[in-house]
Amino acid sequence: MADVQAKLQALSEEYTKLQQDLQDTVQSRQKLEAQKQENLGVQKEFSDLKDEETIYKLIGPVLLKQEKTEAESTVNGRLEFIDKEISRLESHIKEMQGKMEKKKGEIIQIQTSAQAAAPQATKA
Repeated sequence: MADVQAKLQALSEEYTKLQQDLQDTVQSRQKLEAQKQENLGVQKEFSDLKDEETIYKLIGPVLLKQEKTEAESTVNGRLEFIDKEISRLESHIKEMQGKMEKKKGEIIQIQTSAQAAAPQATKA
């Protein structure tokens, strides 16, 4: 019976760790989504600008002039990167959810078999 308890304890700890990892991954995805929205806002602002208007880029404490095409290219590159990262995290989230379901099934299986074995142990 102690062996079953130890196995249940180990599985529960693994399940808890998976839950924490999932939560961290979801938070990372939410941060990326916020960054994506910011960059989409910047992209919209660029589309409203006329070609002759000046764009400045903040680098440290200094504002430097930047070409509109270069600025647009930078924002588009960021958006592509963010989209790829979001896709990667979403597949990671699905994978983690599958692992959690598997662990949950193992825990339930062990609990069920332990409960079934308990009445037989008391009879003996």
